Amino acid sequence: MTAAPATAGLRAHARLRAEPDGRGTVALPVLAGAGPIALRRTRDTDGAAHVVLIGSMAAPLGGDHLTLTAEVADGAALTVTSSAATLSLPGPQPGPAHLAVHLTVGADARLDWRPEPVIAASGSHLLLHTRITLAPGARLRYREEQVLGRHHDRVRGAVPGRLTSRLTVRRAGRLLLDQQTDLGPGAPGWDGPAVLGPHRSTGQLLTVGHPPPPEPPPGADAVLLRLPPPDAVLLTAAAPDALTLRTLLGGGAAPA
Repeated sequence: MTAAPATAGLRAHARLRAEPDGRGTVALPVLAGAGPIALRRTRDTDGAAHVVLIGSMAAPLGGDHLTLTAEVADGAALTVTSSAATLSLPGPQPGPAHLAVHLTVGADARLDWRPEPVIAASGSHLLLHTRITLAPGARLRYREEQVLGRHHDRVRGAVPGRLTSRLTVRRAGRLLLDQQTDLGPGAPGWDGPAVLGPHRSTGQLLTVGHPPPPEPPPGADAVLLRLPPPDAVLLTAAAPDALTLRTLLGGGAAPA
């Protein structure tokens, strides 16, 4: 970990790499947490190494610059979850917090990325950019969930935080998806009918090389979009809370 002076906020870069070990299982030659991002290997499932992201301190705070890099080598399989939600908080430094996530999946490799939601607490602003690079034959399940405001923020009538998020995906050297959302106070029209409306949770499930998720139920604020080539599918949903959102994304157990 490299820490910047106190006036500049925290800077930290966590890294992990998964690769076949030649014995039919997956090794993790690089598993290096940093700053508030701790990495722990847990029980492997479905032939994939399983890594849990653990928040070791309050972060990201305003002024922080955090980076997480995960690489899945050719032929390897990796599942990444988290022990709790990522909570964006206002900090002692002015300006937003920055979180960069870089995911690389090699040829005939598989990544299942499904951490708990990112929550923008009142007074915070998080700039999140996730970049995913897929080699030919790579398979991906990528789920992201975003919640504006904590429950007790809403109970006391506080405005939520702001979350500016960008997702860029390249497959075999070609751009597959590049989109950005800007939600929360200060973002133009974020609570209008063309964006979130009355909802405060949104998320998406991107699958590449997997069977597509089922169509959303009638009346749900969700849409299933097929991307070229036909084995890439994006499910996007908006919901009043994280529980409903997780159900719409078909993610199994809902966040606490």
